[in-house]
Amino acid sequence: MSFLPHRCRLYLITPPRIDAAFADVLKRALEGGDVASLQLRLKDVPEDQVLRAAEKLMPIAHQAEVAFIINDRPDLAKVLDADGVHVGQDDASLAQARALLGADKIIGVTCHASRHLAMDAAEGGADYVAFGAFYPTTTKEAKAQAEPEILTWWQEIMQIPCVAIGGITVENGGPLVEAGADFLAVAGGVWEHPQGPKAAVTLFNKLFDSLAK
Repeated sequence: MSFLPHRCRLYLITPPRIDAAFADVLKRALEGGDVASLQLRLKDVPEDQVLRAAEKLMPIAHQAEVAFIINDRPDLAKVLDADGVHVGQDDASLAQARALLGADKIIGVTCHASRHLAMDAAEGGADYVAFGAFYPTTTKEAKAQAEPEILTWWQEIMQIPCVAIGGITVENGGPLVEAGADFLAVAGGVWEHPQGPKAAVTLFNKLFDSLAK
């Protein structure tokens, strides 16, 4: 079943490790076309490294009118005055994140392939739910295998946006858009694209445009 009520958008996730040159890489990538948000996802690194990276990258995102999301840490999102936070099932709870950040910040919740978790997140006031992994990924160890049908089911019953994540590339993203993803969350599919990140962003936007017609 095709489910295309509106145009899908790109939700970028930073690589697992970034260096000083990444700021320029990000600038070029964002020149490639529309990007809805950038999630800073640095696992198992000191807190000060996350803060320094955010302070350098958030202005670049905002200059391009891209929302800046912190992974896992609502406390750091508050310190940085980031646009929001993404929490997993093993991180701070949705309720804790909302209490800390307030009503105006974006809070997204990982729901793996669970309809129950997604419904709980929606009822708890999440701004979006994330389903995945849909494809094999080297960015993180996938805890669940999701099928495109869950995106269609979500669109049929809920207004809250859904994000598809996990091994998504320009080549395999189309079926997820057609199934109902409001956003495609992409890391390696952009940063490791053979033509470079800017070209990848352009190609994702061409995909979204073609399926929205």
